[in-house]
Amino acid sequence: MRRLPIYFLIDISESMVGEPIQQVEEGLATIIQALKTDPHALETVFVSIIVFAGQPKTLVPLQEIVSFYPPKFPIGSGTSLSKGLGHLMHELRTNIVKTTYEVKGDWKPIVFLFTDGVPTDDSQTAINEWKQNWQRTANLIAISFGSETDTKLLGELTENVLHFKNTNVQSYKEFFKWVTDSIKTSSISVENNSSGFELAKLDGETLSKIDLTKETPNRQYVDDNFVVLNGKCQNTKRPYLMKYRKTIAESIYAGIELSSKNYKLVGAYQVDNSYFELADSGNFNNKVNTDELIGGPTCPCCGNQIAFAVCVCGSIHCIGDEDISTCPWCNNQGSYGCGEGGFDVNRTQG
Repeated sequence: MRRLPIYFLIDISESMVGEPIQQVEEGLATIIQALKTDPHALETVFVSIIVFAGQPKTLVPLQEIVSFYPPKFPIGSGTSLSKGLGHLMHELRTNIVKTTYEVKGDWKPIVFLFTDGVPTDDSQTAINEWKQNWQRTANLIAISFGSETDTKLLGELTENVLHFKNTNVQSYKEFFKWVTDSIKTSSISVENNSSGFELAKLDGETLSKIDLTKETPNRQYVDDNFVVLNGKCQNTKRPYLMKYRKTIAESIYAGIELSSKNYKLVGAYQVDNSYFELADSGNFNNKVNTDELIGGPTCPCCGNQIAFAVCVCGSIHCIGDEDISTCPWCNNQGSYGCGEGGFDVNRTQG
């Protein structure tokens, strides 16, 4: 049997924490559920899920959809597109059956890349390897979740760069229906001995093709669209993330138009220790001043009223009404008070 391999390469960096990763998780489950009822897909489609943050990981190895069980998605630190691509190419080399004189190999694999920000490393070497070895032997569709992705970089990988306006729950449903329909039409195409790559029609509202000829900002290796801070619960010792989204405030002073940047709280989210396993092993030292941050959450792990207490070691943890607090990072003990003015804190790569 000739397989149609479908790979999902998914950004699980800190900026995806909260609703985006939850919607992706639920969306992948609905895709598989729909494909299991399609006779063409059941005959040909095999699916794999690869995630990447600072490090990549195969969540689901390539398998037929009848035995596929949707996984729980972790969150990691950083957005190493180079390592994600490198891991994808390793999986393709390992698992794709090539056509020979004796055997008809797999159909050309289809890769759906989901990302919502900018890479936090130099991806050029991995992109060059993809263009040299896989651009003609695999179909890649890159989807930007929101408007802040480095689309120029994605355009070096593929001409199929799409913008998904992830504005609400309904838009996610429509997007994942489009992915499902694209896989179904591709599976019909291979059975009819056609190209095996037939994307469903774009609606132009939820999902549209990006004009890659437009100028985009210079690349950066920190995702500045979000500020994400890593804390640890004093009581449970579990890690959590506090996510802030960039906002630009316009004002006029003495007839001059001014704009100021700050970050508003989106929420705080409990993560597990796989967050550290999926982090980039390199040293990262970037800070943000607390004057730029608007809002402070409660602890998502234990409910302590303050999740944003900074120890003398520089790490963040939660505090409650106890007289003496213990830092879960360094075990330093002390009491906390409030001061005036902003101070710098360590941020993640996002």
